[in-house]
Amino acid sequence: MTDVIERPAPQAAGERPAGEEPRAAATSYRWPARVGVPVLFAVVVLGAWQAWVTLADVPAYLVPGPLDILVALRDGAPDLVEPTLVTMQEAYGGFALAAVTGFAAALLMARWKFFELGGYPYLVILQTIPIIAVAPIFVVWFGAGVATNTLVAAMIAVFPVAANTLTGLKSTDRNLIQLYRMAGAPPRVQILSLRIPHALPEIMTGLKVAASSAAIGAIVGEFAAGVGGGQGGLGYAITRSANQLQTAELFACVVLASVVALLLFAAVTFVEWLLLHRWHESATPEEE
Repeated sequence: MTDVIERPAPQAAGERPAGEEPRAAATSYRWPARVGVPVLFAVVVLGAWQAWVTLADVPAYLVPGPLDILVALRDGAPDLVEPTLVTMQEAYGGFALAAVTGFAAALLMARWKFFELGGYPYLVILQTIPIIAVAPIFVVWFGAGVATNTLVAAMIAVFPVAANTLTGLKSTDRNLIQLYRMAGAPPRVQILSLRIPHALPEIMTGLKVAASSAAIGAIVGEFAAGVGGGQGGLGYAITRSANQLQTAELFACVVLASVVALLLFAAVTFVEWLLLHRWHESATPEEE
């Protein structure tokens, strides 16, 4: 007799195979580990740091312990709120300017080869110029203030947005582009409904890099200008603390500068999750 080989019944579109757990159920248990492991790592590192400075009797002006930095944050909070807000204004404004400028430049370069050949080399050159050397020139041209520091932040953040967006727009499946052309879709429709959606992962990657770069640019601008809009930003506070050997206050300013960048990075990451989590693998937890 001929053995009958049973074949599984075909699955309807979107139907989950029998026995397969939903993705959320299979991966939800990982969230405690995603939060707990970094927290545990931070506790171990900070605890070892505090133990070292205490047992070795390291002078606080040389290397303050985490507790000294927390005290500096607590005591200096009234004086550090305003510099933090100034730096946030500069960093976030520079990020927004870089996002709009970089995205527009990438669209032009993806649509017309002439703009790519003529503009991309200058984007690369702009990225290779040391920002610490350009910031004083901006101060001479535009004066010291929030606007100048915003331009410095935008200058350092525009390249990752433009480069990643251009890469994403040029990486669209050629077969899909041909299909759109055969259907008579104009270039504008191809860009809006095909290329931009497929480039979203690369676009969001460029924005996340720009989020941290914009904060760096704002601080560098404050180093060069010395002030921010008539009031000192965190860069000015860092310089002042270093000159006075107030190392704990210096570390406190560095922590606040990191918080400024992390908040912007978290906002971009949240937008990325909103846009991609339903369909793209980069925003979906891995299964074991």
